[in-house]
Amino acid sequence: MPDSASRRKYRFDDEEPVFARRQQRRSLPAEDFYDPIDGLPEGDRWSTWDLPAAGDRGPEPYPRWLVTELAAVDTELGVLKTGKEADVYLVRRGVPPSGPSCLLAAKRYRDAGHRMFHRDSAYREGRRVRQSRDNRAMAKGTAVGRQMIADQWARAEFAALCQLHQAGVPVPYPVQLLGTEVMQEFIGEADGTAAPRLAETRPDPAELVRLWRQLVRSLTTLAGLGLAHGDLSAYNLLVHRGRLVMIDLPQVVDVIAHPRGAEFLDRDAANVARWFTARGLTADLLNATPPGHPDPGEPGRPDGGAGRADPVPGQGAEVPAPEDLGYYLLREARLA
Repeated sequence: MPDSASRRKYRFDDEEPVFARRQQRRSLPAEDFYDPIDGLPEGDRWSTWDLPAAGDRGPEPYPRWLVTELAAVDTELGVLKTGKEADVYLVRRGVPPSGPSCLLAAKRYRDAGHRMFHRDSAYREGRRVRQSRDNRAMAKGTAVGRQMIADQWARAEFAALCQLHQAGVPVPYPVQLLGTEVMQEFIGEADGTAAPRLAETRPDPAELVRLWRQLVRSLTTLAGLGLAHGDLSAYNLLVHRGRLVMIDLPQVVDVIAHPRGAEFLDRDAANVARWFTARGLTADLLNATPPGHPDPGEPGRPDGGAGRADPVPGQGAEVPAPEDLGYYLLREARLA
C-alpha cells in the first residue's frame, strides 16, 4: 500500500515538498554583513555623531559651527600630531556635496599593543576603578589592562574638556567620545593650518603680557575648581589669533584628592613661568603695561565665542609675576 506522502497531490506541478522548501530558505545576513562605509571613498566614514551615548557628547547648547546632520561624512585629512600615547588626526565633517562642514581634531589613544603613558602610575593615583581585578590588570600592564588604561585616559580627557569648557576655560570644544577616540574642536584656520604652540611663537612685550594675563585666568579657574593640568608647558598651549588655548588634558589632577596634588600644581606654574621669564616677562613689565580692553568674546572661535566675554584677570587688577604664580595658584586652590 503506498504511503500517504506519495499519494499527496500538489496544487502546482512545480511545487516542491515542504522539506525541500525549508532547506532552501535564505537566512538573515550577519549583523556585520553590510559595510558601514558602503559607497564612500577609502578612509572616509559616515558621521559617528549618533553613535556615542548622550553623556558622551559635548555640552549643550551645541555650537553653531558643529555639523550634527547624520548625512554628514567624516573625511580624514591627515595627521596633526603624533605622540607616545595618542595620535591626533584632522577630520572634516561635512554633508556632501556642498552642505555645511567643519574641521575637527580626532585624538585616538593607542591600542593595547602600544606603550601607554610613561608616567601613567603617578597620574592614576586616586583614579582607581571599583573592580580590584581591573586595577590589578592595569597595574601589571597586561593587554587587557593597557586597553582599560586607554579607555580611562580618553574618558578622563573628555570629562575634563567638558568641565573646563563649561567653566569658561579656553579649551577645544569637546564634540564626542567614542571608545578611545576623543573628537574635539580643531584650533586653527579654515584651510587646515593648525594654530602654533606657545613654544613656537615669539611675542613682543605687549603680546607677552596679554598672553600671561590669559594664562593666569585659565590657571586660576582650574585652581578654583581644585584642579591642575598636570603636565602643563609651552608645548600644550596654542595661540590662535591672540587667544591662548589649553590642550592635552587627559592627566588633569584633583589637587585635593591626589596625594601629590600640590606638587603637580606647583610644577605646572614653574614650567610656564620659566618660559615667560626667559622671554622677558618681569613684574616691572607687568606693572608698566596697562591692561587692555576685554576681548569681545573669544577671538578665533568659529562661533565668535558669543556669551563668553568674561574679563581677563589683571584687567583693572594686579596679576602675579612669574615667580609668584606657584604660591598664587596654591592659595586659589586653598592649599597654601
